[in-house]
Amino acid sequence: MIFANPSYIYLLLLLIPLIGWYFWKMRKSQASVKMSSSQAFDVPKAVTAKVYLRHVPFVLRMIAIALVIIILARPQSTNSWQNSSTEGIDIMMAIDISSSMLAQDLRPNRLEAAKNVAAAFINGRPNDNIGLVVFSAESFTQCPLTTDHAILLNLFKDIQSGMIEDGTAIGLGLANAVSRIKDSQARSKVIILLTDGSNNRGEIAPVTAAEIAKTFGIRVYTIGVGTKGAAPYPFRLPGGTVQTQMIPVDIDEPTLKQIATTTGGQYFRATDNASLKEIYSEIDQMEKTKINVREYSKKQEEYKNIALILFALLLLELLLKHTLLKKIP
Repeated sequence: MIFANPSYIYLLLLLIPLIGWYFWKMRKSQASVKMSSSQAFDVPKAVTAKVYLRHVPFVLRMIAIALVIIILARPQSTNSWQNSSTEGIDIMMAIDISSSMLAQDLRPNRLEAAKNVAAAFINGRPNDNIGLVVFSAESFTQCPLTTDHAILLNLFKDIQSGMIEDGTAIGLGLANAVSRIKDSQARSKVIILLTDGSNNRGEIAPVTAAEIAKTFGIRVYTIGVGTKGAAPYPFRLPGGTVQTQMIPVDIDEPTLKQIATTTGGQYFRATDNASLKEIYSEIDQMEKTKINVREYSKKQEEYKNIALILFALLLLELLLKHTLLKKIP
């Protein structure tokens, strides 16, 4: 038997002053008369069972209060076994947030599509440590490695283009992700790098960052996002109006392939929402082979039986007060 809210058990201490108050009240309610001898009152069977039964309602009430507290603590029975061998996976996601990620060849645009698919990927991996790095001309860590995926997803929603200076520093973004995951104790360490351009900013070359990742045994999956040819891009004009123009798609696929090959990963090209979703699904299946967990756990709420006992005690107290103990003050 375990309790979902064990802190409520401390409320049982409140029974101590209640019991003390009851005994004090009983002593105060008993009258006393001085006399030379009480022999005349020593009649056999002068004290009936009702005199002792008058304490029963109080006892029942104390038990009822205790049961209410136990119900609040939510007692649960468990029936679980576990025989698992787990190889944990740590995953850093490095996502390009440069202005070109607002192109609308993916819907509603590349960045939002990447966020939506990545969020579904995170939800499907509850056992992994996952973190998030973003980059454009610079790079910063939006969320370090964590198993608290609710916080990670909230931080994921907050990323947007324009948070930092525009540009595409693929090498810097990859290096930042490597620095966040290199000291992990997990036997399997993975980086998923998503971009739609070519490296044009930052002090670290993408291939150099890949060599660093290889040194620490980190696999890097690279994803190039963008259609073939040209893609619609929304330009904001001085008057505030938005005009869509076609811009060429320039993804440095040779470099992204080299990063993946160097680290033992794989390169993917996403030309639309469906292919991007398939890519994350493929990565998910490949990396799930690294986890082997067999676990069974069952919890069942036990408050219902206690509630029935509580109801029976209250009913018994009510019956005693209106039957056997009706005339006892």
